[in-house]
Amino acid sequence: MPFSLARFGRRLMVFIAGLAVALVGAVAVLLLTMWLAHRAPITLPAPTGRFAVGRSMFVWTEGEAGKVAAQAASPGRQVIVWFWYPAVHSRNRGEYVPASWRAALLQQQGLLMRTFFKRDPMVVQTHSAAEAPVSLERRAYPVVLLRAGGSALTTDFTTLAEDLASHGFFVVGFDAPGRSFVVVLPDGRVVARLPALNVENANGNVADPVIGKLLGLWVSDTEFVVDQLHALDAQTSGKFAGRMDLQRLGMVGHSFGGAVALQFCHEDPRWKAAIDLDGIPFGTVVHDGLAKPAMFLLSDHSREMSDPATYEVLARIKSIYSRLPEGRLYAVIRTANHFSFSDQILLNSPIVVRLLGLAGFGALDRRRGLAISADYVRAFFEVHLNGAPPGSLTRLAQEYPEVRTAGE
Repeated sequence: MPFSLARFGRRLMVFIAGLAVALVGAVAVLLLTMWLAHRAPITLPAPTGRFAVGRSMFVWTEGEAGKVAAQAASPGRQVIVWFWYPAVHSRNRGEYVPASWRAALLQQQGLLMRTFFKRDPMVVQTHSAAEAPVSLERRAYPVVLLRAGGSALTTDFTTLAEDLASHGFFVVGFDAPGRSFVVVLPDGRVVARLPALNVENANGNVADPVIGKLLGLWVSDTEFVVDQLHALDAQTSGKFAGRMDLQRLGMVGHSFGGAVALQFCHEDPRWKAAIDLDGIPFGTVVHDGLAKPAMFLLSDHSREMSDPATYEVLARIKSIYSRLPEGRLYAVIRTANHFSFSDQILLNSPIVVRLLGLAGFGALDRRRGLAISADYVRAFFEVHLNGAPPGSLTRLAQEYPEVRTAGE
């Protein structure tokens, strides 16, 4: 049959049309699968300790402690504080985030992101009971401050917080209006992060002045929270009065929260131990170092070592680490990524996470990564806040061969 340009053109158009239909169908199936995953119920990893876990929430303003502010018009500092703690057993399970916060996240992240790329917080099952009484097994419990990173909320670290609390720690995290990604105030107003206070606008530039400004603000917030904890603990009545041992105070932070943990512990003498989870150090601590034990627990940055900025960051971390006193730890979780430390690794679209893993970015099993983080954080604080033998921390390397510590 002689060649016909017209016939070839018709066949080409049919092929292109078929390909377009196939692509549209594939995208539709992908979006449907992501939507179903968004709505599928999920239970966070179970705490490994023997204590039941309670959770409470406060809103503190300048001059107030231990009570929810009646309104949010105060021009002073204000923080939303989340408590996880050893509790009396209760069958009641609290929401992952309150309904008003779920609505605020939808508003800020957009329908597309929340519907297809994020798990619906309403279907996330926690292991903590809202407002449960504090366990009477011990008179007081050590306290760990928790600070999330730039775009995360404190509740994104519920798995870590619940596990620590189940082992007998008070875990106190906080979000700040204008600085955290989004905050819902007691009167229902939603306060989104201000662009001028967004650490991510620095784009990894360690010399960007926004870093220094934000570091000072976040450290000041932390000092305020510690002051309020002392005031709350000193009260003559109330659920938490006299139940926190603030002589055993540690801090853990992720990403920019890790930088805040290091700088706060450099400036404030009330702490005993600090942990930086995959955070770039900033501030005077880089030059001065720390006088007490600290741990750096990092994700796998081996693919980025050709980048001078990454090399500089790791050099900063190792410089601080090399001057730490006895009890320090530097560990890297191979094949982990930046979100392996938080619930986001479970609550982001599993399809996207799986595709990134196939591409070589963070192939570590998601629940395995959370277990490693929780166990290392707990063991470090057991040693430095509860006096556990140092070997209980170093022995973890036998259980988790993915972890490489300094000297290996």
